[in-house]
Order: sequence, then C-alpha cells, then structure tokens
Amino acid sequence: MSVINEFKEFATKGNVVDLAIGVIIGGAFGKIVSSLVADIIMPPLGVIVGGIKFTDIKLKLKDAVFDGTGKITQEAVTLNIGNFIQATFDFLIIAGSIFLIVKLINSLKRKEKKEEAAAPSTPSMEVQLLIEIRDLLKKQN
Repeated sequence: MSVINEFKEFATKGNVVDLAIGVIIGGAFGKIVSSLVADIIMPPLGVIVGGIKFTDIKLKLKDAVFDGTGKITQEAVTLNIGNFIQATFDFLIIAGSIFLIVKLINSLKRKEKKEEAAAPSTPSMEVQLLIEIRDLLKKQN
C-alpha cells in the first residue's frame, strides 16, 4: 500500500499538476501552430515560389512496384522533404513564441524585484523593540 500512497502524494503535488496542464496546453498550442503553418503560411509561400505545395516535395529513392493487373505490390520509397520543411517552420514558430513568453515573464519578474527593492521593508518586532530601547537609553544620558 505504501507505493500507492507515494504515487498519490507524487501525483497530487502542485508541480506535477502544473506540468500536466502545461503539457496539455502545449499540445493544443502545437496543433494551432501546425495549422497556422500548413494552412496560412505555406500556401502563400508556395505561390511565391511558383505554386509548389511544400508537402508534395519528395525525393524518390525507389519507384513503386506494380503487379500485372496494375495493383501496387510495393509502395515507392521517398524522402519527404516538404514535410520536414513544414515541421521546421512549426518548430521555429513555437520556439519564437515560447521565447517571447519567457521574455515577458522575465521582464515582469524583474519589475516585481525592482518594486520589492524600492519598497522599504518594515523592521521586525525585535528590531523595533531594540530601536525603542536605544532611543530610551539616549534620553537618559
């Protein structure tokens, strides 16, 4: 039973839940970026470079093999260069977006640290008592 309890403790920790939420949101964000690249960015880019659909760019290594009736017995072997180009665009957009988000978070943290440093901290109760004792001793002398 201790293994189950340890797993429950691990699974319910804040960091694990935060990580799970991040993975789910990241997956959804990845789909949005893939759609952005495939449906918005690549078609105009294909028109600019002469009507090429990037996912159709393939380097054929071996032709397909057909039997006597015209059915394919062995698929063609290709290097799907266009898919690689599209995945590279996906990566660059995701990496750039994450960079901007991290940069924003870091700037907010720096602002928060500056505000904390600028705000005078109130002394603890012990320090306040010591200050009062010092002031009373000064008055007696």
